[in-house]
Amino acid sequence: MSLTEQLKAVADEMSSKIPAEAQVVMEAAINDLKNSNLLDKALKTGGTLPSISLPNAKGETISLQSKLEAGKKLVIAFYRGGWCPYCNVELQALQKILPEIEAKGAELIAITPESPDNSLSTTEKNELTFEVLTDKDNKLAYSLNLAYQLPEELDKIYKDFGLDLEASQGNKDRTLPIAATYVVDASGKVTYHFLKEDYKLRADTSEILSAL
Repeated sequence: MSLTEQLKAVADEMSSKIPAEAQVVMEAAINDLKNSNLLDKALKTGGTLPSISLPNAKGETISLQSKLEAGKKLVIAFYRGGWCPYCNVELQALQKILPEIEAKGAELIAITPESPDNSLSTTEKNELTFEVLTDKDNKLAYSLNLAYQLPEELDKIYKDFGLDLEASQGNKDRTLPIAATYVVDASGKVTYHFLKEDYKLRADTSEILSAL
């Protein structure tokens, strides 16, 4: 199955398990996010990636600019956290196409608001061999107009499901990044973007490879 098909399967399975009233709140939050026009000013194709340095799962600072200067293209995927089933499916799919990404002269980078300890757990759980960087307090995501605050009602539902953003991120902000994927050429120019307010949707791996 393609990544898009896998995500649809997960969504169908989750829909059969999540109470109807909770699903109403979730869909309302997605619609509110769409109506907020948050993505109007987000980084898109044709824009230039800013200088980015973030810690990886081992606490090492990784400079994306240095990778571009070395002639690498970049595939950058923002994900919510290892607690998100859609994120795990996406990360596993990206891992599968990693050899093809690298064969095209690119490097894969995932960015998450999870603390390094939590991102390390996610990396190990999904057997990831690419860099996973921590965007503490979603500062980078905010600067790119990709971050939003989770409604209190939805945050409560997440906690009822055992999903604790405070434990994941180490703050009480209730903020998350939009599902976003970028392809950036060696000059730092964005040549492909995928931005969706609906967290159940992600850039299909076939599109990413075509963009490279």
